[in-house]
Amino acid sequence: QVELVESGGGSVQAGDSLTLSCTASRHTSKMGWFRQAPGKEREGVAARDNNNVIRYADSVKGRFTISKDSANGTVYLRMNALKPEDTAMYYCVADRRWLILRLVASDFTYWGQGTQVNVSA
Repeated sequence: QVELVESGGGSVQAGDSLTLSCTASRHTSKMGWFRQAPGKEREGVAARDNNNVIRYADSVKGRFTISKDSANGTVYLRMNALKPEDTAMYYCVADRRWLILRLVASDFTYWGQGTQVNVSA
């Protein structure tokens, strides 16, 4: 079992930046972030594996950056130029299997409790 502890959500204005962080209790092969807004489907945002392969959703490319501190098992999501449509609950995800990196929910076994991001116009 892997426990994920997230932090860094909050309320900001459009154009602002936020950084989310997530620490895993055990070694993982990959970590990332998904989000879900009210009334919308869950969306994979970004993920990174231990081979430094990275995937981003098209909607966040050029604005969000995922990074990882392997020494303490923490992954970060730096979100720049935030837009109101980025408003959602953001979930940290992780897995211990070695699979091709995809932003597919079923590829991630472990999910955090979520941290809310609100972006006002």
